[in-house]
Amino acid sequence: MIEKETAFYSEGSRLKATIYYPDNLPEGEQYPAIVVNSGYQGFNEFYPKLFAQRMTEHGFVCLGFDYRGMADSEGEKGRVLIEEQAQDVRNAVTFISSQDDIDPRRVGLVGWGMGAANVILAAEKAGDIAGVAALNGFYDGERWLKSIHTYDEFLKIVDEVHEDRVNRVLRGESELADTFAHYPLDPATGDYVEKELSQVHGFGHPTRLQFTESILDLKVENVVANLAPTPLFIAHGEQNSLHPYEEARSLYAVAASPKTLYTISGRHNDFMYGDHPEFLLLCDRLHEFFDEAFSAFGAPARSISA
Repeated sequence: MIEKETAFYSEGSRLKATIYYPDNLPEGEQYPAIVVNSGYQGFNEFYPKLFAQRMTEHGFVCLGFDYRGMADSEGEKGRVLIEEQAQDVRNAVTFISSQDDIDPRRVGLVGWGMGAANVILAAEKAGDIAGVAALNGFYDGERWLKSIHTYDEFLKIVDEVHEDRVNRVLRGESELADTFAHYPLDPATGDYVEKELSQVHGFGHPTRLQFTESILDLKVENVVANLAPTPLFIAHGEQNSLHPYEEARSLYAVAASPKTLYTISGRHNDFMYGDHPEFLLLCDRLHEFFDEAFSAFGAPARSISA
């Protein structure tokens, strides 16, 4: 895999990015591309790069980037709003589509975790995405928060969000809180984050409480039907206790696109290692999905020999 460091602008903020190319890619042609998007913390260095390492072997050019405010991208540290991350995704699509060696008709989106909601929101507005893959996400923020908190905990969160809204209006600033104050990790995910993600540059910065209001406002299921006829691939860990499997079932039920629901034998990220059999199977299914989605616009991607 060949890595080309680059950057693009998203609503005035310069976002650090990497274009990942397959080895030995012939010159002078236009190739299909996949923009791979991370979850809540939004770092290119981990999941986008991890998927790119596999998907470039299948012949796809990949783009990964850090959301605004994350790692070395410009933007306010601690400000995490789903609607702004969806803008970043849409602008990433515009950027990769403008490259001379990319076929703008064959650009797809992959979103992991909270990024699964981001890619659907971005694609629904963009209208020029050839295929969308939503992996281990949640698609109704209020429903999801209720599913991982007790009733009393949820009411407390609602009160804190309302108080923060009042403070933003009267004093001009949302309160900074612990990264996972309202986004508690289950034990398995917590162990994985501590071992694999906590050392990533910029990970774990405090997040403003306005983020939780953004989650409560999230209603992806209200717009997913607008994706049609863009194909939609939904994948979810059957034992995922951070983002329950019911989130995938519910999204699948209301989607109007040609759609696939793929069940991963695993939890949220216990299989997210480059050599894990479930991760390799997931990438194989993504390869098949995007080859079919792109087929109407040109030749399929060429798998690259190891």
